[in-house]
Amino acid sequence: MNLPRGTVTFLFTDIENSTRLMQEMGDRYPAAQTAHHEMLRAAFKSNEGHELRTEGDSFFCVFARAIDACAAAAAAQRSLAAYAWENGQALRVRMGLHTGEAPLVGNEYIGLDVHQAARIAGAAHGGQVVISDTTRGLVDGKLKPGLQIRDLGAHRLKDLALPEHLYQLVIEGLQETFPALRTLDATQNNLPTQMTSFVGRAAEVAEGKRLLQNTRLLTLTGPGGIGKTRLSLQIAAESAQQFPAGVYFVPLSAVRDPELVASAVAQVLGIPISGARTPIEGVVEHLHDKTILLVLDNFEQLLPDGAAAAKQLLQSGPGVKLLVSSRSVLHVYGEQESAVEPLGLPDQKALPGLDALRQYEAVKLFIERAVAVKPDFAVTNENAPAIAGICERVDGLPLAIELAAARIKLFSPQALLSRLETSLNALGSGARDLPGRQQTLRGAIDWSYEMLDENQKRLLNRFSVFARGAHIEQAELVCGPAGEVGGDVLSGLDDLADHSLLRRQPDFAEPRLLMLQTIREYASERLEESGESEEIRDRHADAFCSLATTAAPNLFGEDQKMWLDRLELDHDNFRAALDWCVSQEDADRAMRLAGSFWRFWQMRGHLHEGTARLTSILAIPGGDRNRDARARALEAAGGIAYWQGDMPAAQAFYDECLDLRRGGDDRRELANAIYNASFPNMVDRKDLNVSQVLLEEALPVYRELADDAGISQCQWAIGNLLYFKAKYGDAIPALDEAIELFRKAGNHFGLGWALHTRALCALRTDDVSGARNYMTEALGLFSEAGDLSGIALMLDDASEVAMMEGDRPGAIQLASAASAHQATVGAGLGSVLNLEEPRSRREDVAGEDDERAWNQGQVMTIEQAVALALGGRAKEEKI
Repeated sequence: MNLPRGTVTFLFTDIENSTRLMQEMGDRYPAAQTAHHEMLRAAFKSNEGHELRTEGDSFFCVFARAIDACAAAAAAQRSLAAYAWENGQALRVRMGLHTGEAPLVGNEYIGLDVHQAARIAGAAHGGQVVISDTTRGLVDGKLKPGLQIRDLGAHRLKDLALPEHLYQLVIEGLQETFPALRTLDATQNNLPTQMTSFVGRAAEVAEGKRLLQNTRLLTLTGPGGIGKTRLSLQIAAESAQQFPAGVYFVPLSAVRDPELVASAVAQVLGIPISGARTPIEGVVEHLHDKTILLVLDNFEQLLPDGAAAAKQLLQSGPGVKLLVSSRSVLHVYGEQESAVEPLGLPDQKALPGLDALRQYEAVKLFIERAVAVKPDFAVTNENAPAIAGICERVDGLPLAIELAAARIKLFSPQALLSRLETSLNALGSGARDLPGRQQTLRGAIDWSYEMLDENQKRLLNRFSVFARGAHIEQAELVCGPAGEVGGDVLSGLDDLADHSLLRRQPDFAEPRLLMLQTIREYASERLEESGESEEIRDRHADAFCSLATTAAPNLFGEDQKMWLDRLELDHDNFRAALDWCVSQEDADRAMRLAGSFWRFWQMRGHLHEGTARLTSILAIPGGDRNRDARARALEAAGGIAYWQGDMPAAQAFYDECLDLRRGGDDRRELANAIYNASFPNMVDRKDLNVSQVLLEEALPVYRELADDAGISQCQWAIGNLLYFKAKYGDAIPALDEAIELFRKAGNHFGLGWALHTRALCALRTDDVSGARNYMTEALGLFSEAGDLSGIALMLDDASEVAMMEGDRPGAIQLASAASAHQATVGAGLGSVLNLEEPRSRREDVAGEDDERAWNQGQVMTIEQAVALALGGRAKEEKI
């Protein structure tokens, strides 16, 4: 899209009362809306307009010349007026125009001028075209016949900026007289002027307005810097027409005595207080018959006693409503809390393209503020990941994002992100005319921290040891006991959530709490200062050792996905626990934790991380003192190396583990070590006879112990051994027995891999239908569990099945997808297996059709690849 730059004119349109019309017209509304769209687009196109965005019933367009924008608006209104609307139910459209020099970032204009045009449109009525003074100056005396300009005077728009002189574009033959503009001037108010645009939060503003219609006390809660004050002002501005007696902002940050709340309200409302009359009496008398909104800003320092003052204000009259911003709820009867969330963030693991990235509110705010301090700032493919990283690093907090954007004068986004990863102090401070608590992020957190009592501070400091939150079970283990934090840990954590220093995460079966990273860094510093840090971090490591030990035996059966998801949720906590153990050279605890946790690394595609972790753990001095813990860590290291396809390394780890187990007296662990040691030599076909000897040693031990799980493992391993010896007829009975045993035990992991080998045997014996059935069941099991390594390897099986079925494009797509996802998760085992299997590889691709299929497979998501594998035949148009 070739969009104009420099001075441009923006046109916003919106159908008046569209929701009501939609309900009244029912099935007839879509046709009317389509006609509306066609008429407006024709008017824009015939006058050199560029349509930028359509949202529901609204259009956003840009014109290189203001005169064209006015002509387009007039043409659109004439078409709408002349249209034969069914049943006479016309769609009346309000339009607003403003001219400015908004920077063009990609295909999107940003800055105050865009917001100004939108607010001007919002002030108009259906059928009316309102233009700004800037636009008027460019078209006055140049308009086509039939168009005139009428002065509407100065008005304060609902973006809370300075008053704007507005004009109406009068269109000959159409309605000329309209009610007063929908601006703040229509309602008495003292809402403070804002010097920057309000970015995003459209859904929150709409929800706030809705809640305010149904409650008399709406409290916006959230931590410092999240934008409660700005959001409350915007909700108040857009709700002003509901309050004929006015909307008044009452700043309370400097008030510490709850008795002075009434005085602050009286001062704002201009209520004289004289004689023996108290301020609250004067306020109650003034408010008793009024429909009025009081915006009480920064209420938290007045609690809990200040709640009584809010109650008195509400009792003064039925038309009085309160919109409160506070870091804590007031706990007043009838209160409606609305927790303010951080701005929307993109997924760092799957960043969208530039145009989509700019739509995230956090990114949009950063770009807009960055351009304000550095007009030539531009978002590029090179700096976009850093911008997203900055927004995530500061938790999507508007204050922190604005502080970060101000640093663009000094640092590139990449350099700024690098500094922020070390310390949030790189954010610096904001505008000097803001209150001290809003000038720095640290100041905002300080304000909240100092309102806590000593027990609450201790509990907050201790909770900072958790990375990305914690379930209540682990929080109680680490942050307690009750005697150390002045009472029940759960109640204390709930209080911290009420103070907006923790966030409740409701979408889990068990209660879970999260601390924003910005607050966590602050509280972690306080934990270090307290002298408790080492003890609390030890408790944290113990808690997650216990969780990993509990989870380990559950990673193979029906609850596999639930437990893997549970570990995924606390992956950062496990990382923190391992980091702490390694830093303290606590080899015993580190080896036990890694020995229990390694299956998560394998199944959820973190094999590279597992290798790095185990390398550092096994190198801790003194790690050989605990033979059992070291054997478990060696088994984990061997398992990770095996799944990565590094068979020599896997064999070395497994052999060392077997030596340790032979020196012990645990027969079950010995059999397991023998079983593991049989695999690397088997898979790379290095020495199948040695593998057979080991399995023949392990199986009797499992039978002696009546260990059905071990027996089924050995039967599967023997089936693999026979398969690798090309004795497919002999392998099938062993595999079928293993499959039956795995089903009986509910071992989905073992069943999936037994089905994998059984599918290969079916392929080698020309049973393609059977191979598809075995492959489909196995892939379904791995997909259900979210076992990424299993899925990536099974895609190779699916590829071979597709090729045998005659679907060459599908086979090549699946082979390509398998290659891509095996590389992503680190599952090099697939490459080892494929060396001996008749499968499609990159070097087998020949011709344009094959190249196209391979390229399509390379960009498939794992979900798309699984769908193709289970669906049967490639559908090129859907990929």
